[in-house]
Amino acid sequence: MVKRRFPPNEGRWSLIGGLVELGEKVQDAVVREVKEETGLDVELEMLLDVSTDIHPGERSRPKYHYVLVDYLARPIGRKVKLNAESSSFGWFTRRQAKSLDMSDATRNILALHFSGSGTRTKGSPRDLPRRRSC
Repeated sequence: MVKRRFPPNEGRWSLIGGLVELGEKVQDAVVREVKEETGLDVELEMLLDVSTDIHPGERSRPKYHYVLVDYLARPIGRKVKLNAESSSFGWFTRRQAKSLDMSDATRNILALHFSGSGTRTKGSPRDLPRRRSC
């Protein structure tokens, strides 16, 4: 996890993320963002969740609106070099993570991860099994 330098989660612990570039696959964006923010190469293992994170602004209009696509990834190597977006980096156990200041969206995805839920992945999202909901 990284501690963010900028809004909307300035000073809070967060999962690594960023924008998908035009023409880029989501999985490639995840690998690129982790590399840009931490210097780590990763291999994607599991699609955990797709969710929405909306931060309110003025007059009932959202200030930030994110679609979050969260993957479990395995690092290749351990040498971390943060870019300017983050002030700190850490590996945390479930117990350690409980006491960290983080957004509800981050806390929810960590709970999903620690519960063992998610979808094993290779290939594109359309190749993944779909979960049904009521």
